[in-house]
Amino acid sequence: MPDASQYLQRGDGTPDGLPSPPNEALTEGSGDSSSGPSPELAVADRAIPTSLDAIREPVASELDHFRDYFRESMRSDHMLLDKITQYVLRQKGKRIRPVLVLLSAKQFGDVTETSYRAAALVELLHTATLVHDDVVDDAETRRGMFSINALWKNKIGVLLGDFLLSRGLLLSLDHNDYDMLHTLSDAVRRMSEGELLQIEKSRFLDIDEETYFRIISDKTASLIAACTKAGALSATDDEEDVERMRIFGEKLGLAFQIRDDLFDFSMQDAGKPIGIDLQEKKLTLPVIVALREASSRDRKRIMKIIKKDEKSRSDLREVGTFVADHGGLDYARRRMEGLANEARQALSASSSSPSRDALIGLTEYTIRRKR
Repeated sequence: MPDASQYLQRGDGTPDGLPSPPNEALTEGSGDSSSGPSPELAVADRAIPTSLDAIREPVASELDHFRDYFRESMRSDHMLLDKITQYVLRQKGKRIRPVLVLLSAKQFGDVTETSYRAAALVELLHTATLVHDDVVDDAETRRGMFSINALWKNKIGVLLGDFLLSRGLLLSLDHNDYDMLHTLSDAVRRMSEGELLQIEKSRFLDIDEETYFRIISDKTASLIAACTKAGALSATDDEEDVERMRIFGEKLGLAFQIRDDLFDFSMQDAGKPIGIDLQEKKLTLPVIVALREASSRDRKRIMKIIKKDEKSRSDLREVGTFVADHGGLDYARRRMEGLANEARQALSASSSSPSRDALIGLTEYTIRRKR
């Protein structure tokens, strides 16, 4: 397991040429006024793609093939199961994870059948975890559509998740992709451990910065790192190249999660309810830092609000103002941008190519995205 303490000493600088995002505090009339990702970013006199369409471009044809491959990997002779899986396929996501696998593979050669299996394994395991998450959270919607458990009840949701997990495992075992299976299985283990650690710490609201990074490393970064590592494994035997891609994914995943946490303090729709982390008593990096910097009196006042089972809009605004005033948002942005820079540095030894440029662009997209 990565040492979470390393993140306390690194990634706290703002890369040259990157402007600080605007204030996003939950205050009256505030909002995320950033212009979003620029169409391209100049790096070493080359145009680096930072829109999702441009990032996907180097593997556009491979993605078309993958969609058919993934659809077949979910197919079942069981009528009800096949009906449900076809419904799942209609839920439109960004498909960032298979894009990461395919770009990472193409960085070291051609995308192969092993690469497609790796991408399918990632997406099957990820989809299974989402289905199970919806059951645990009693969620009624997913990506703007009714969740599986809302339409077919919890038991079906659990069984569908189990089916998807088994399809992913068999897909790897049937082709002796043991390295791939180990990589993804370890990611699932870390995701479970991170979730359990967050639940444990949330009961007592005693999460410090080191624990926060351990949680998001396991919950979020582990799967993104598995994507980039699996893609590299499908195309090269060079252990150093594979490890560099794993590091890239880990840093990208950490930056991704901090950006997600900042959305909790934005008035703009970010694909999740504003203030949902605060409502669920989750202490994210901006809050942790603000509490650390505050006086004992202010800390007690804010903790009293956070501990409420139900928080009003006024409560959320008060916490948002407190976090902004005590430097929590600025600190989180600096850490996010520093980690994105470390992700780019992990690619510095890789040869220049459209796929590498797309991966570099993805780091910029990650920290500038609006949802």
